[in-house]
Amino acid sequence: MKNLNSARQGWIWLTVLLILFILISSFASSQKPKPYPNYVSESPSPTGVKALYTYLKKEVNVKSWTPAPTNLPKRGEPKVLIMIEPFFIPEREEMEAYQDFIKAGNTILLFKTNPKGMFELETSPDDQQLTPDKGLKVYSENQEAYKAEISSPIRLLTNKEDTILLHDDGGTVALKRPIGNGQLLVAITPKWMTNDNLLDDDHLPLVLNLINEGKARTVLFDEYTHGSQNASSIMTIYPKWFLLLVLQGILLTILWLWFKGKRFGPIYIPREESVRFSDEGIQAIAAWYLHGKRYHDSLLVQADYVKLLLQERWQIPYSREWKDLSSNFEKKWTQMPSWEIKSFLSGLVTILEKGKISKQEYVLWSKKLESLRKEVEEG
Repeated sequence: MKNLNSARQGWIWLTVLLILFILISSFASSQKPKPYPNYVSESPSPTGVKALYTYLKKEVNVKSWTPAPTNLPKRGEPKVLIMIEPFFIPEREEMEAYQDFIKAGNTILLFKTNPKGMFELETSPDDQQLTPDKGLKVYSENQEAYKAEISSPIRLLTNKEDTILLHDDGGTVALKRPIGNGQLLVAITPKWMTNDNLLDDDHLPLVLNLINEGKARTVLFDEYTHGSQNASSIMTIYPKWFLLLVLQGILLTILWLWFKGKRFGPIYIPREESVRFSDEGIQAIAAWYLHGKRYHDSLLVQADYVKLLLQERWQIPYSREWKDLSSNFEKKWTQMPSWEIKSFLSGLVTILEKGKISKQEYVLWSKKLESLRKEVEEG
């Protein structure tokens, strides 16, 4: 009976822990903010334009437009289509559909940092300002001054049919161009419309003035150009005959390289060119010194080699004697105290002047010279 009760209590506690785990997981996941693309009408993030979209809903009939531009209504009352920083430049047929929409008596209001490539617009660099202009003066068509931030490094080029709506010291900031029965409005200031910047300076009245230029009761926010699935691909940009010609050219090039015997794949280096074999000559000389107990001669060779390194690395002349190198070593061998350097050089001169040395002396001074060699080469 006790075992049954303990088993039930275990299941109850397991169920409670499972419920708590589910609640905590759902609460934690719900706290993560939903990511939104920039300049989207439904985005409440700082880079979205939901604040302006919600405000206009109280004043006029506002909708988000997601279908292709070929489906834009060309009949009925005039409409304003707002395009805010399109993610891509539409294809030629789509641009023609936008122009047909304007010719039917509607208005397109394009906010883009650099609109070159759309609607045959031309731009020029702003030579006066290469950084964002914060709180500077922007002038309207009637020369009314406004404070606004302009982050675009370019200015619009106008023709004789255009009307300059906004300008600053750098050039045209916004223009109006008649097309058919409608008009195209262009501004290089999409950041004015974002939730983060809409209420800064005079951005809101400037944006509303541009929208009112359309004189329409229906405003559409173009979301078609904010969908990555609508962007042009290589299959739609180039004609099929050109893509087929490129594919045939690639295949013919591969066959020609194959016919010419060009290498495909990695290059394998022969083993004898990469394997380092032992040098029997060095081993024979070392054995001769050991068996003949020519420790002094070996130490002289080692000291001579270190002297060559001193000339190469520390620019100490080879002709100088060991006993005269104390000042040079104190400048270069910074990790060794001066008294140890003097003791080292004095002992080295003494051992090199000896006619014969023992194996113990040879091992000791060979290690010291090796330490000096490492300091010169690696230190």
